[in-house]
Amino acid sequence: MKAEVEERPHHTPILRKAAAGVVLVLAAALAISLVVAFVKAIFATVLTVAVVIAILWALKTIFW
Repeated sequence: MKAEVEERPHHTPILRKAAAGVVLVLAAALAISLVVAFVKAIFATVLTVAVVIAILWALKTIFW
């Protein structure tokens, strides 16, 4: 019976490193796309409010 604990290799296998890199890139891409979508949603909301205000101003100017 062996009383010694076998040591694990000190290096990470190349496939595991590659998989970790792919996961990291995918997570970063997802985070960036979420931020871009959030900024686009805010911009669309602000633009919609500005258009409504412009239409109301134009109607007020023409009819009142």
